[in-house]
Amino acid sequence: MLRAGLIGVASAGKSTLFQLLTRARAAGGHAAARQDASVGPAQVPDPRLERLAELYSPRKRTPATVTFVDMAARPTSGAALVDVAPYRTANALLHVVRAFRDDAVPHPAEAIDPARDVRAMEDELILADLAVAERRIERIEKDRRKGLAKDQDAEIALLRRSVEALEAGTPLRSLDFDRAAARLFRGFQFLSAKPLLLVLNSDEADAGVAAEDALRAAGLDDFLERPGVRALSVCARIELEIAELDPADAAAFLADLGLRGAGLDRVIRATYDLLGYISFFTVGEDECRAWSIAAGTRAQDAAGEIHTDMARGFIRAEVVACDPLLARGSLGECRKNAEVRLEGKDYVIRDGDVINVRFAT
Repeated sequence: MLRAGLIGVASAGKSTLFQLLTRARAAGGHAAARQDASVGPAQVPDPRLERLAELYSPRKRTPATVTFVDMAARPTSGAALVDVAPYRTANALLHVVRAFRDDAVPHPAEAIDPARDVRAMEDELILADLAVAERRIERIEKDRRKGLAKDQDAEIALLRRSVEALEAGTPLRSLDFDRAAARLFRGFQFLSAKPLLLVLNSDEADAGVAAEDALRAAGLDDFLERPGVRALSVCARIELEIAELDPADAAAFLADLGLRGAGLDRVIRATYDLLGYISFFTVGEDECRAWSIAAGTRAQDAAGEIHTDMARGFIRAEVVACDPLLARGSLGECRKNAEVRLEGKDYVIRDGDVINVRFAT
């Protein structure tokens, strides 16, 4: 399950964005006012699935999803995160950055300063990771003195490299690791190693301004050049209005503002892409479904996402790209035009593949 944690200072609009992303309507106060977290799935927008459903008229249409987790808000600029534990299970972090001005909703630090908030949050993630790394090193060295720690040279070297970077103020997502080190590294669930999406919550007047341009204007050029960091802009107030409109009126509203698509869809799609995931499809009269896999996944492993029996008994995958299937209108026509292939277990699934797995029971 893909999980993305929303972080940000109080009043940034984080909980409002969560409710909009997940189509939730909280009966009481915002999740940010509590010590726990709200969790909700959001459907990944994909026009290809919609068109496949039109082609097959299935009983069920199942899109890919991203689960968003709304954490307790950081109460004031410069304060520690309320609780970092729930963040560690997230695959990515979405930092909702306040750029809108509203006298009725004061900023905890009084002045609106996106650059200050972005850098302060990054510092907190780095400090939280530094504490984890130093505690782990201390534990290993203690076990070594007792003669209990064995074969942990690779781990201690990785931790010391991490500490060196963190002490220099470098987030761990900026470091490169070989495959073995990366596997070991994932076990620590470091916060500053997670991909980061900066979601600039802007004023209506700035709704059409690219997030990168706005953040560069705020003095965050260096931040945007870091690996694993992306940015986009939304205006939560406008999104609230759009959410209440029918599709035709919503499209006209967006066009008047010069926006291409709802900001919520862009946030969900950007999160999905940031995580390095792609979608493949299974189709039929019973169900048309989008499946989420990491880019580079082999056909046999992708079959296992559908059902473990398919991975165990994998024989071949019948594969056709989505675009020719939609253009031809049927698998039969694609076969006539040699657009359907039989692929083995080591075939690397491509985004948009429509597959039918042949397997032995």
